[in-house]
Amino acid sequence: MKFATRAIHVGQEADEATGATIVPIYQTSTYTQDAVGSHKGFDYSRTVNPTRVALEAQLASLENAQHGSAFASGMAATAAVLNTLAMGDHVVVTDDLYGGTYRLFSRVLTRYGLEFTYVDMADLAAVRAAIRPNTKMFWIETPTNPLLKLIDIAAICSLRTAGQIVVVDNTFASPYFQSPLALGADIVVHSTTKYIGGHSDVIGGVAITSNDDLHESIKFHQNAVGGVPSPHDAWLTMRGAKTLALRMRQHAENAQRIAEFLEAHAEVERVFYPGLPSHPQHALAKRQMSGFAGMVSFTLRGPMERALTFAPKLQYFSLAESLGGVESLICHPARMTHGSIPKEDRERRGVTDGLLRLSVGIEDADDLIADLTSALESL
Repeated sequence: MKFATRAIHVGQEADEATGATIVPIYQTSTYTQDAVGSHKGFDYSRTVNPTRVALEAQLASLENAQHGSAFASGMAATAAVLNTLAMGDHVVVTDDLYGGTYRLFSRVLTRYGLEFTYVDMADLAAVRAAIRPNTKMFWIETPTNPLLKLIDIAAICSLRTAGQIVVVDNTFASPYFQSPLALGADIVVHSTTKYIGGHSDVIGGVAITSNDDLHESIKFHQNAVGGVPSPHDAWLTMRGAKTLALRMRQHAENAQRIAEFLEAHAEVERVFYPGLPSHPQHALAKRQMSGFAGMVSFTLRGPMERALTFAPKLQYFSLAESLGGVESLICHPARMTHGSIPKEDRERRGVTDGLLRLSVGIEDADDLIADLTSALESL
Protein backbone atom coordinates (compact mmCIF):
# COMPACT_ATOMS: atom_id res chain seq x y z
CA MET A 1 0.00 0.00 0.00
CA LYS A 2 1.49 3.33 -1.06
CA PHE A 3 1.66 6.58 0.91
CA ALA A 4 -1.49 8.31 -0.32
CA THR A 5 -3.54 5.15 0.14
CA ARG A 6 -2.21 4.57 3.65
CA ALA A 7 -3.09 8.15 4.58
CA ILE A 8 -6.72 7.49 3.76
CA HIS A 9 -7.19 3.88 4.86
CA VAL A 10 -4.86 2.77 7.67
CA GLY A 11 -6.62 2.91 11.04
CA GLN A 12 -9.77 4.20 9.35
CA GLU A 13 -11.87 1.14 8.68
CA ALA A 14 -15.66 1.52 8.70
CA ASP A 15 -17.10 1.80 12.20
CA GLU A 16 -18.16 -1.66 13.42
CA ALA A 17 -21.15 -0.36 15.36
CA THR A 18 -22.80 1.71 12.61
CA GLY A 19 -20.88 1.19 9.37
CA ALA A 20 -19.85 4.86 9.34
CA THR A 21 -17.21 5.29 6.63
CA ILE A 22 -15.42 8.06 8.54
CA VAL A 23 -14.02 7.34 12.00
CA PRO A 24 -16.44 8.82 14.56
CA ILE A 25 -15.46 11.38 17.15
CA TYR A 26 -15.69 9.39 20.36
CA GLN A 27 -16.43 12.37 22.58
CA THR A 28 -16.34 10.49 25.87
CA SER A 29 -14.14 10.60 28.93
CA THR A 30 -15.06 7.17 30.29
CA TYR A 31 -16.46 3.79 29.20
CA THR A 32 -19.01 1.48 30.81
CA GLN A 33 -17.52 -1.85 31.89
CA ASP A 34 -19.34 -5.19 32.04
CA ALA A 35 -17.52 -6.00 35.27
CA VAL A 36 -14.46 -4.74 37.08
CA GLY A 37 -11.62 -5.00 34.55
CA SER A 38 -13.93 -6.35 31.82
CA HIS A 39 -14.24 -3.86 28.96
CA LYS A 40 -13.74 -3.49 25.21
CA GLY A 41 -10.15 -2.22 25.45
CA PHE A 42 -11.11 1.27 26.59
CA ASP A 43 -11.49 2.51 30.13
CA TYR A 44 -10.55 6.21 30.33
CA SER A 45 -9.85 8.60 27.46
CA ARG A 46 -6.65 10.07 28.84
CA THR A 47 -5.26 6.54 28.55
CA VAL A 48 -6.88 5.47 25.28
CA ASN A 49 -9.60 6.76 22.96
CA PRO A 50 -10.85 5.14 19.72
CA THR A 51 -10.49 8.31 17.65
CA ARG A 52 -6.95 8.84 18.91
CA VAL A 53 -6.09 5.17 18.29
CA ALA A 54 -7.16 5.61 14.65
CA LEU A 55 -4.99 8.73 14.30
CA GLU A 56 -1.98 7.01 15.86
CA ALA A 57 -2.27 4.07 13.47
CA GLN A 58 -2.60 6.42 10.49
CA LEU A 59 0.44 8.53 11.39
CA ALA A 60 2.62 5.54 12.27
CA SER A 61 1.88 4.10 8.84
CA LEU A 62 3.00 7.32 7.14
CA GLU A 63 6.44 6.88 8.73
CA ASN A 64 6.42 3.11 7.98
CA ALA A 65 6.53 2.50 11.72
CA GLN A 66 4.88 0.16 14.19
CA HIS A 67 3.79 2.64 16.85
CA GLY A 68 2.49 6.20 17.12
CA SER A 69 1.61 8.23 20.21
CA ALA A 70 -0.46 11.38 19.68
CA PHE A 71 -0.18 14.45 21.88
CA ALA A 72 -1.91 17.76 22.42
CA SER A 73 1.00 19.66 20.80
CA GLY A 74 4.37 19.11 19.21
CA MET A 75 6.00 20.32 22.41
CA ALA A 76 4.05 17.73 24.44
CA ALA A 77 5.36 15.04 22.10
CA THR A 78 8.90 16.38 22.47
CA ALA A 79 8.59 16.46 26.27
CA ALA A 80 7.36 12.85 26.34
CA VAL A 81 10.34 11.69 24.30
CA LEU A 82 12.74 13.53 26.62
CA ASN A 83 10.94 11.97 29.58
CA THR A 84 12.40 8.63 28.52
CA LEU A 85 15.73 9.98 29.85
CA ALA A 86 16.86 10.29 33.46
CA MET A 87 18.62 12.91 35.56
CA GLY A 88 22.26 13.24 34.51
CA ASP A 89 21.69 12.11 30.92
CA HIS A 90 23.19 14.21 28.12
CA VAL A 91 21.70 15.16 24.75
CA VAL A 92 23.55 16.39 21.65
CA VAL A 93 21.27 18.86 19.85
CA THR A 94 21.18 20.52 16.44
CA ASP A 95 22.18 24.14 17.08
CA ASP A 96 19.71 25.62 14.58
CA LEU A 97 16.37 24.51 16.00
CA TYR A 98 12.88 25.71 16.83
CA GLY A 99 12.84 28.29 19.60
CA GLY A 100 10.19 26.42 21.58
CA THR A 101 12.36 23.30 21.65
CA TYR A 102 15.33 25.37 22.83
CA ARG A 103 13.18 26.91 25.57
CA LEU A 104 12.01 23.48 26.78
CA PHE A 105 15.55 22.09 26.81
CA SER A 106 17.37 25.10 28.27
CA ARG A 107 14.84 26.53 30.71
CA VAL A 108 12.77 23.54 31.83
CA LEU A 109 14.56 20.22 31.45
CA THR A 110 17.92 21.45 32.66
CA ARG A 111 16.22 22.10 36.00
CA TYR A 112 15.55 18.37 36.20
CA GLY A 113 19.16 17.38 35.62
CA LEU A 114 19.29 16.81 31.87
CA GLU A 115 22.30 18.23 30.02
CA PHE A 116 22.37 19.63 26.48
CA THR A 117 25.14 20.50 24.04
CA TYR A 118 24.24 22.45 20.89
CA VAL A 119 26.40 21.81 17.83
CA ASP A 120 26.32 22.28 14.08
CA MET A 121 25.37 18.71 13.20
CA ALA A 122 26.41 19.20 9.61
CA ASP A 123 29.93 18.98 11.07
CA LEU A 124 30.37 15.33 12.09
CA ALA A 125 33.66 16.11 13.84
CA ALA A 126 31.83 18.62 16.05
CA VAL A 127 29.20 15.99 16.84
CA ARG A 128 31.86 13.44 17.80
CA ALA A 129 33.58 16.00 20.01
CA ALA A 130 30.29 16.73 21.81
CA ILE A 131 29.64 13.12 22.78
CA ARG A 132 30.18 12.36 26.48
CA PRO A 133 30.11 9.14 28.50
CA ASN A 134 26.59 10.10 29.65
CA THR A 135 25.27 10.96 26.16
CA LYS A 136 21.95 9.16 25.66
CA MET A 137 20.30 11.00 22.80
CA PHE A 138 20.97 12.90 19.56
CA TRP A 139 18.22 15.42 18.74
CA ILE A 140 18.07 16.33 15.06
CA GLU A 141 16.00 18.81 13.08
CA THR A 142 16.40 18.47 9.34
CA PRO A 143 15.76 20.66 7.49
CA THR A 144 16.40 22.99 10.41
CA ASN A 145 14.20 25.83 11.56
CA PRO A 146 14.64 28.51 10.28
CA LEU A 147 17.88 28.28 8.25
CA LEU A 148 16.97 25.05 6.44
CA LYS A 149 20.28 23.30 7.05
CA LEU A 150 20.42 19.60 6.25
CA ILE A 151 21.65 17.03 8.76
CA ASP A 152 22.85 13.67 7.43
CA ILE A 153 20.61 11.36 9.45
CA ALA A 154 22.39 8.16 8.48
CA ALA A 155 25.77 9.67 9.32
CA ILE A 156 24.60 10.74 12.79
CA CYS A 157 23.12 7.28 13.34
CA SER A 158 26.51 5.77 12.51
CA LEU A 159 27.95 7.60 15.55
CA ARG A 160 25.39 6.06 17.89
CA THR A 161 26.57 3.41 20.32
CA ALA A 162 24.71 1.03 22.62
CA GLY A 163 22.34 2.88 24.93
CA GLN A 164 22.07 5.94 22.70
CA ILE A 165 19.09 6.88 20.53
CA VAL A 166 18.61 9.23 17.59
CA VAL A 167 15.48 11.37 17.46
CA VAL A 168 14.48 13.37 14.37
CA ASP A 169 12.02 16.25 14.34
CA ASN A 170 10.60 15.67 10.86
CA THR A 171 8.12 18.55 10.92
CA PHE A 172 9.67 20.65 8.13
CA ALA A 173 9.99 17.76 5.67
CA SER A 174 6.81 15.84 6.61
CA PRO A 175 6.67 12.05 6.28
CA TYR A 176 5.84 12.50 2.60
CA PHE A 177 9.29 13.87 1.74
CA GLN A 178 11.53 12.23 4.37
CA SER A 179 11.61 8.89 6.24
CA PRO A 180 14.06 9.16 9.16
CA LEU A 181 13.36 5.68 10.53
CA ALA A 182 14.43 4.17 7.22
CA LEU A 183 17.73 6.07 7.60
CA GLY A 184 18.37 4.59 11.05
CA ALA A 185 16.62 6.96 13.47
CA ASP A 186 14.92 5.49 16.53
CA ILE A 187 12.11 8.02 17.03
CA VAL A 188 10.43 10.59 14.78
CA VAL A 189 8.59 13.60 16.21
CA HIS A 190 6.17 15.90 14.41
CA SER A 191 4.24 18.97 15.29
CA THR A 192 1.09 17.75 13.57
CA THR A 193 -0.14 21.33 13.83
CA LYS A 194 1.95 21.97 10.75
CA TYR A 195 1.92 19.97 7.49
CA ILE A 196 0.15 16.87 8.80
CA GLY A 197 -2.91 18.78 10.04
CA GLY A 198 -2.33 21.23 7.24
CA HIS A 199 -5.19 23.69 7.75
CA SER A 200 -4.10 25.86 10.70
CA ASP A 201 -7.13 24.78 12.72
CA VAL A 202 -5.77 22.28 15.25
CA ILE A 203 -2.77 21.93 17.57
CA GLY A 204 -1.14 18.52 17.95
CA GLY A 205 1.98 16.39 18.01
CA VAL A 206 3.07 12.79 17.58
CA ALA A 207 6.02 10.57 18.51
CA ILE A 208 6.57 7.59 16.22
CA THR A 209 8.84 4.55 16.57
CA SER A 210 9.19 0.88 15.72
CA ASN A 211 11.12 0.15 18.93
CA ASP A 212 8.77 -1.63 21.32
CA ASP A 213 10.62 -0.56 24.48
CA LEU A 214 10.75 3.10 23.47
CA HIS A 215 7.09 2.98 22.52
CA GLU A 216 6.12 1.56 25.91
CA SER A 217 8.07 4.30 27.67
CA ILE A 218 6.51 7.05 25.56
CA LYS A 219 3.01 5.60 26.05
CA PHE A 220 3.60 5.43 29.80
CA HIS A 221 4.50 9.11 29.90
CA GLN A 222 1.63 9.99 27.55
CA ASN A 223 -0.79 8.52 30.09
CA ALA A 224 1.05 9.55 33.25
CA VAL A 225 1.57 13.19 32.26
CA GLY A 226 -1.64 13.41 30.25
CA GLY A 227 -0.74 15.74 27.38
CA VAL A 228 -3.17 14.07 24.98
CA PRO A 229 -5.29 15.57 22.19
CA SER A 230 -9.06 15.74 22.51
CA PRO A 231 -11.06 13.35 20.32
CA HIS A 232 -12.11 16.26 18.12
CA ASP A 233 -8.51 17.43 17.70
CA ALA A 234 -7.47 13.88 16.83
CA TRP A 235 -10.27 13.71 14.25
CA LEU A 236 -9.30 17.04 12.67
CA THR A 237 -5.66 15.95 12.43
CA MET A 238 -6.67 12.64 10.87
CA ARG A 239 -8.84 14.42 8.33
CA GLY A 240 -5.99 16.78 7.42
CA ALA A 241 -3.48 13.96 7.00
CA LYS A 242 -5.64 12.31 4.34
CA THR A 243 -4.61 14.96 1.81
CA LEU A 244 -0.97 15.24 2.90
CA ALA A 245 0.44 13.79 -0.33
CA LEU A 246 -1.52 16.17 -2.53
CA ARG A 247 -0.71 19.20 -0.42
CA MET A 248 3.00 18.48 -0.05
CA ARG A 249 3.47 18.21 -3.80
CA GLN A 250 1.91 21.65 -4.27
CA HIS A 251 3.77 23.20 -1.33
CA ALA A 252 7.06 22.02 -2.83
CA GLU A 253 6.22 23.12 -6.37
CA ASN A 254 5.26 26.61 -5.20
CA ALA A 255 8.24 26.92 -2.86
CA GLN A 256 10.69 25.97 -5.61
CA ARG A 257 9.33 28.68 -7.89
CA ILE A 258 9.38 31.28 -5.12
CA ALA A 259 12.90 30.37 -4.04
CA GLU A 260 14.13 30.73 -7.62
CA PHE A 261 12.31 34.05 -7.97
CA LEU A 262 13.77 35.43 -4.75
CA GLU A 263 17.29 34.26 -5.58
CA ALA A 264 17.14 36.19 -8.87
CA HIS A 265 15.74 39.41 -7.36
CA ALA A 266 18.06 42.37 -6.88
CA GLU A 267 16.58 43.26 -3.46
CA VAL A 268 17.28 39.81 -1.99
CA GLU A 269 20.66 39.08 -0.47
CA ARG A 270 20.40 35.36 0.26
CA VAL A 271 17.85 32.56 -0.04
CA PHE A 272 17.77 29.39 2.07
CA TYR A 273 15.98 26.51 0.32
CA PRO A 274 17.26 22.93 -0.09
CA GLY A 275 15.84 22.72 -3.60
CA LEU A 276 18.21 25.38 -4.93
CA PRO A 277 21.49 24.16 -6.46
CA SER A 278 23.15 27.04 -4.56
CA HIS A 279 22.19 25.48 -1.22
CA PRO A 280 25.44 24.12 0.27
CA GLN A 281 23.77 20.77 1.05
CA HIS A 282 21.65 20.44 -2.07
CA ALA A 283 23.23 17.07 -2.89
CA LEU A 284 22.40 15.72 0.58
CA ALA A 285 18.85 17.03 0.28
CA LYS A 286 18.39 15.17 -3.01
CA ARG A 287 19.79 11.99 -1.47
CA GLN A 288 17.93 12.11 1.83
CA MET A 289 14.60 13.64 0.79
CA SER A 290 12.21 12.88 -2.05
CA GLY A 291 11.21 16.55 -2.27
CA PHE A 292 12.11 19.86 -0.66
CA ALA A 293 8.81 20.87 1.02
CA GLY A 294 7.43 24.36 1.41
CA MET A 295 9.68 26.39 3.74
CA VAL A 296 11.83 29.19 2.34
CA SER A 297 13.92 31.67 4.35
CA PHE A 298 15.70 34.74 2.99
CA THR A 299 17.38 38.02 3.84
CA LEU A 300 16.98 41.34 2.10
CA ARG A 301 19.78 43.63 1.02
CA GLY A 302 20.34 46.74 3.07
CA PRO A 303 19.62 47.44 6.74
CA MET A 304 18.12 44.63 8.76
CA GLU A 305 15.18 46.85 9.70
CA ARG A 306 13.86 46.43 6.15
CA ALA A 307 12.64 42.95 7.11
CA LEU A 308 10.23 44.45 9.64
CA THR A 309 8.77 46.88 7.11
CA PHE A 310 8.59 44.31 4.31
CA ALA A 311 6.51 41.62 6.00
CA PRO A 312 3.32 43.66 6.61
CA LYS A 313 3.24 44.80 2.97
CA LEU A 314 2.26 41.35 1.72
CA GLN A 315 -1.34 40.55 0.86
CA TYR A 316 -1.39 36.76 0.51
CA PHE A 317 1.37 35.95 3.02
CA SER A 318 -0.14 36.52 6.46
CA LEU A 319 2.27 37.77 9.12
CA ALA A 320 1.82 34.95 11.62
CA GLU A 321 3.45 32.24 13.71
CA SER A 322 3.38 28.58 12.67
CA LEU A 323 3.73 26.96 9.24
CA GLY A 324 2.54 24.14 7.03
CA GLY A 325 -1.03 25.28 6.41
CA VAL A 326 -2.68 25.62 3.03
CA GLU A 327 -2.35 29.41 3.31
CA SER A 328 0.97 31.20 2.93
CA LEU A 329 2.59 32.80 5.98
CA ILE A 330 5.59 35.01 6.65
CA CYS A 331 7.30 35.41 10.00
CA HIS A 332 10.25 37.23 11.51
CA PRO A 333 12.00 34.40 13.41
CA ALA A 334 14.15 36.60 15.64
CA ARG A 335 11.08 38.27 17.13
CA MET A 336 8.52 35.51 16.72
CA THR A 337 9.29 31.77 16.55
CA HIS A 338 12.85 32.07 17.91
CA GLY A 339 12.41 34.98 20.31
CA SER A 340 13.06 32.69 23.30
CA ILE A 341 16.68 32.16 22.20
CA PRO A 342 19.07 34.81 23.59
CA LYS A 343 20.02 37.38 20.95
CA GLU A 344 23.73 36.57 20.98
CA ASP A 345 23.04 32.84 20.55
CA ARG A 346 20.50 33.53 17.81
CA GLU A 347 22.83 35.73 15.83
CA ARG A 348 25.78 33.38 16.24
CA ARG A 349 23.67 30.70 14.59
CA GLY A 350 22.63 33.03 11.77
CA VAL A 351 19.12 33.94 12.95
CA THR A 352 19.56 37.68 12.50
CA ASP A 353 17.02 40.49 12.62
CA GLY A 354 17.18 40.58 8.83
CA LEU A 355 15.95 37.01 8.35
CA LEU A 356 12.43 36.29 7.10
CA ARG A 357 10.79 32.87 6.88
CA LEU A 358 8.06 31.91 4.41
CA SER A 359 5.66 29.02 4.79
CA VAL A 360 4.61 28.72 1.18
CA GLY A 361 1.00 27.63 0.84
CA ILE A 362 -0.89 25.97 -1.98
CA GLU A 363 -2.36 29.11 -3.57
CA ASP A 364 -1.59 29.85 -7.21
CA ALA A 365 2.16 30.43 -7.42
CA ASP A 366 1.72 33.32 -9.87
CA ASP A 367 -0.37 35.20 -7.30
CA LEU A 368 2.20 34.58 -4.57
CA ILE A 369 5.06 35.79 -6.75
CA ALA A 370 3.08 38.88 -7.74
CA ASP A 371 2.50 39.61 -4.07
CA LEU A 372 6.20 39.30 -3.29
CA THR A 373 7.09 41.41 -6.34
CA SER A 374 4.82 44.22 -5.22
CA ALA A 375 6.24 44.24 -1.70
CA LEU A 376 9.84 44.13 -2.93
CA GLU A 377 9.22 46.98 -5.36
CA SER A 378 7.75 49.05 -2.54
CA LEU A 379 11.12 48.93 -0.80
